Amino acid sequence: MPRAVILTGPGFQDHDVIYTYYRLLGTGYQVEVAAQGGQRVKGKYGVPLPLDKTARPLIGFEALSMNDYDLVICTGGHEAPDRVRQDPSVLAFVRGMAEADRVVAGLCHGPWIMISAGVMAGRRACAYVGMKDDMNNAGATVIEAPVMVDGPIITCSYYAYVEPFMQTVLSEAQRRLGGRAS
Repeated sequence: MPRAVILTGPGFQDHDVIYTYYRLLGTGYQVEVAAQGGQRVKGKYGVPLPLDKTARPLIGFEALSMNDYDLVICTGGHEAPDRVRQDPSVLAFVRGMAEADRVVAGLCHGPWIMISAGVMAGRRACAYVGMKDDMNNAGATVIEAPVMVDGPIITCSYYAYVEPFMQTVLSEAQRRLGGRAS
């Protein structure tokens, strides 16, 4: 069974986490959600994590190991990714995933984590309007598109495009896994 991890923190964009979480589960992934210290967190609109009584407890950033996951999703909301990108273990994990050619996907403000991990230089990416300067300053070339793939890096410019984003993430992960993902 393929494995995915969603990186988030307090003030996450509720839509991002809910949609990506259940879409991954519905596609046959084992999904974990990571937050600092494995602590419960609430989204911008009050959605709690873990999401439901069947969800696994959150894992701490210090428990992230690139050997455990086939893909990582960096979700948005401006507060959560800004906090998450300050954790050195997250940055090392995201960098390691990209270097291992595993899918590293960021939605809306989620790519802030990818920028801080140093994986955007020389990449083509789309960006939320408020992040275009950040992407350019990180050495990425910003393309006007809802979703962009450059190697293992997938970016999505706005949470309204979460379904095309997830279609792209799942398709790219399946391609990289050699069809092992359902």
